[in-house]
Amino acid sequence: MQASQVNNAAPSARSPVIATASGNTFGCLVRFAVANIRRRPERFVLSVLGIALAIACVTVVRTISSSFAITGAESVTEVLGEAQLWVVPAAGVQYDADTQALIAAGPAPEIDVPAGWTATRTLSGRAEVDGVAVSLRGFDGTPSGQAVFGSAVADRLSVAAGDHVEIDGHDLVVAVDGSGQSVTVSTSVARAVVGDDGWWTVNAPAGQENRRDLAQVLSTATGLESTADPSLMPDPGGAGLIYDTVGGTGPLSFEQKFSALFSGKVTSSTLGLISTIGLALGFVIAVSSFLAAVAERKREFGIMSSIGLADEVLYFFLVESALVFVAAYLIGVLGAGAAVALVIPGIATPVAWAQAAGMVAAFIPAMAIVGALVPVHRLLQQRPVDLLGAR
Repeated sequence: MQASQVNNAAPSARSPVIATASGNTFGCLVRFAVANIRRRPERFVLSVLGIALAIACVTVVRTISSSFAITGAESVTEVLGEAQLWVVPAAGVQYDADTQALIAAGPAPEIDVPAGWTATRTLSGRAEVDGVAVSLRGFDGTPSGQAVFGSAVADRLSVAAGDHVEIDGHDLVVAVDGSGQSVTVSTSVARAVVGDDGWWTVNAPAGQENRRDLAQVLSTATGLESTADPSLMPDPGGAGLIYDTVGGTGPLSFEQKFSALFSGKVTSSTLGLISTIGLALGFVIAVSSFLAAVAERKREFGIMSSIGLADEVLYFFLVESALVFVAAYLIGVLGAGAAVALVIPGIATPVAWAQAAGMVAAFIPAMAIVGALVPVHRLLQQRPVDLLGAR
């Protein structure tokens, strides 16, 4: 009876050494992986550098994309303020990379708003201050003889409140207000510099700001078409277009849609394609490296499989691939951050880089798991005796 109990229990019992050893833990797997890396440092370095280069490529492109998205959202927020509707000219508006702001491409249409509504006309165009291109806007509420700089453009031009600047022959005193990239002057000064180019921002009466039909009401009153999609441009043969910032469908606000439009131009460009190819090449490099490691160590893993440690082979490769990808990720994103800071500091920002690094980090676990599973799957398809006989 006792022998029968021993025999029945024997098949399910593991080696006492394996069961109680402190090495049968995640820490042991890490030490095992580190020891193997130290035995073959050349392969580790080459794998990490190859994957890091691919990650850096993706991070740079995504950083530029995020920067444009942030810029797009800030630009349209600067234009709209608290307005619910934005009436643009038939020629539309465009983002000017030199001035880092939105600029009207033609004169604003003449409109009559319903009673109780408020329409504010803003003149918009390019000007130069000390030889640097800036976005110039004209507003009736700006005192004559004053130029109101957004803090961003003030920093870019190194001017401060109380300084004097000359814009197209007009000597103006600097005031700093807001955080935008535009310089606001009186309507008369702006008209002398940029003409009648500009747009309207329209506010509904108090208590009606969140109505979903504001664009339809203004469209009926003015005869202009309306849309909540910022990707749609005005008809060149028409009078203008009303952008609805409150009545659109879906979870995204008008500013977020405008931001996505800017980001999409980068990710759908040649740069976006290159980054995708680079990420795929990094994955191929990782899989190739682990396939080579498996081929070199068949006997070693054959011994482990023959004594019942087949699962540990898989865990070991998962840990080793994780170490490779973590090292590659850190080198890649830090290298990308240094690159954009040195080459395009005016476009890329730390916030955009952090967003890009977070996006790339989402791919790392999946790539590490698959990078280990592919070679290990091929390994575990063979019998331990075949592995032991490998040379």
